[in-house]
Amino acid sequence: MDEYPPRISTSTFFSLLFKASNLEQFIKKNAEEMKFQSFSEYITEFCKKQGEVPERIIKRANIERSFGHQIFRGSRNPSRDTVLQLAFGFEADVDTAQELLKYARMSALYPRVKRDAAIIYCLHNHFTIVETQLVLYELGLPLLGGGEMK
Repeated sequence: MDEYPPRISTSTFFSLLFKASNLEQFIKKNAEEMKFQSFSEYITEFCKKQGEVPERIIKRANIERSFGHQIFRGSRNPSRDTVLQLAFGFEADVDTAQELLKYARMSALYPRVKRDAAIIYCLHNHFTIVETQLVLYELGLPLLGGGEMK
């Protein structure tokens, strides 16, 4: 994260954007503020901060091993479901899962969507990926990663 200096708050940045009279000038002036770490950089750094290794995160996320390593290397991009699986691999809370989705440039979890509500509930209550899949299955909702219960 040394390459990414501290940012101004999002609400302040919104305010600056709304006050801008010229969008092109705003974007040029704020180019540094608009730099965004890649998903692979973010999860690799997050792994280090947690004192984890990608292998354990991938295993807990129930993601195929080589695909998981490709995501960490940045040679493959994850789907929204895969990002959510990684959230369970990181044993993330809801806020951390939302951050993972943001860095992956995916839509945030939204509690008015049944499946998202179930996932939010499971994250909040520290369920494992297997426990979460069971909840989704029992509610008749699509499983993370499109898999089937065995």
